[in-house]
Amino acid sequence: MAGSRLDVKRFPGFLPITMLCLVVLYAPLLVVTIYSFNDSNSITNWEGISLRWYADVFTGPEAAKFKLAAWHSFSIAIMAAVCSTIIATLAATAMVRGGRFRLRTVSFGLISLPLMVPEIVTAVATLIFFTSIGFTRGYASILLAHIAFCIPFAYLPISARMQGIEDTYEQAAMDLYATRRQAFTRILLPLMMPGIISGALLAFIVSLDDFIITNFVKGAGVETLPTAIFGAVKQGIKPNIMAISTMLLAVSVVMVTISYLVSKSDNTK
Repeated sequence: MAGSRLDVKRFPGFLPITMLCLVVLYAPLLVVTIYSFNDSNSITNWEGISLRWYADVFTGPEAAKFKLAAWHSFSIAIMAAVCSTIIATLAATAMVRGGRFRLRTVSFGLISLPLMVPEIVTAVATLIFFTSIGFTRGYASILLAHIAFCIPFAYLPISARMQGIEDTYEQAAMDLYATRRQAFTRILLPLMMPGIISGALLAFIVSLDDFIITNFVKGAGVETLPTAIFGAVKQGIKPNIMAISTMLLAVSVVMVTISYLVSKSDNTK
């Protein structure tokens, strides 16, 4: 019937395909998490539950390397999230509240381009750009690359939130003699805050977990957690790598959960 809703869950084979996809996606993460608590020096032989490898991350022979990599990862992720969120907020304001202007479609395409282009292409292009202008690769190059790459991820929830806010709020404020700046800072900005927080958290996670772009633009001696893990894995997978991966996964899950709760609490108001 034309008026009936299409229920894909009733399609033949939907449940087996769904279960297969879930297993392929999450079974490796579950295995890594479980074996990070293994007391054995082997990554395959189970010898009981222990936190020794988590302690090894902070006090073991490679602790200094991982602590420095963690500092680089979190400091870059925080600054990249803040900068990209500010830029994304300004871009969303221009795109959503700026009306129709010349090259508006082109501007939206440029903002969304990093989402559609393969990340390896973005990494190579960024490396070529830094090399061509003589920019020294290191901490600053990673930060600049992450800011540029995180902008579209922060832009999406911010623009979606702004599109759901009627412009009558700002018009009412200006009717009460508020300036455009006051209408933005006192009316529109607080209403946009759930989208801004979600965009910032998403940008933080994207920056924290990024490996491909970081591996291309980092300089010698500058490592983030993903590149440090990759370097350690090339020498053989050790149980402490599973512990680091589990902690990194936990941070990502917490951030995504916070972002979800922020957006959900706003929708229930």
